[in-house]
Amino acid sequence: MSLKPVVLITGASKGLGLAATKILLTEFNANVVALSRSETVELTELKQYHPEALLITKGDVTDKAIVTHAVDSAVKTYGHLDALILNAGILTPLGKIEEVPLEGWKSHFDVNFFSLITAVQAALPYLRKSELGGRIVFVSSGSATKGTATMGPYNAGKAAMNSMCRTLGEEEPDVISVALRPGTVDTQMQTQIRELGVTDMAEKVHKYFMGLQTDQKLIKPEVSGYVMAALALNAPKSMSGQFVSYDSEDCAPFRR
Repeated sequence: MSLKPVVLITGASKGLGLAATKILLTEFNANVVALSRSETVELTELKQYHPEALLITKGDVTDKAIVTHAVDSAVKTYGHLDALILNAGILTPLGKIEEVPLEGWKSHFDVNFFSLITAVQAALPYLRKSELGGRIVFVSSGSATKGTATMGPYNAGKAAMNSMCRTLGEEEPDVISVALRPGTVDTQMQTQIRELGVTDMAEKVHKYFMGLQTDQKLIKPEVSGYVMAALALNAPKSMSGQFVSYDSEDCAPFRR
């Protein structure tokens, strides 16, 4: 690419977001705007190695002003915006549907769904004009199509995310939107599941997640992070609106 791509990533300080940030900087020669609630040691180190190519914006994705500022900063600093990777998300609250208070559902959707609307609305005018072809990668989950017990808000939030992706695929011919299942990745969320799940999850569900760690079946963030980064820059129009898995045939061209 002659024009250096610019990608905004939410939830970029750790796990998948951090992996994708590093890969975009080091392997795809991209400029990255990292939006995160905190600046981790790892993110700070990346900034030292890539002072011009990495712009860090700290703040909560539920704050419309913060998200809008991140988008505006990308355009002001680099002149354009080519892709969004919407990775920020939370797991909690856990519990049966009858047990989780309504406020818990609302706070979960503020992070896992309504923040997506804010980011998409702020970025679309620039993505439509991208010379590289604007793209949005929604970091989804297999939970979007499941009814895993005691994970109601998470299941519903990811399903809503996929629905938004499908709708954008119909509404925005000049922007390619893809919802990606990254697999069960070895991140802080998995640690949280193992810790909180003892009391807040259905026993069989908690046992399943514990087994993934015991059997060493968790996926390294760099594996799915590479697919996220590659899709953000190169996903074809045929994928727009689709929900795809990182290990699917569709994603084979985007894996290492």
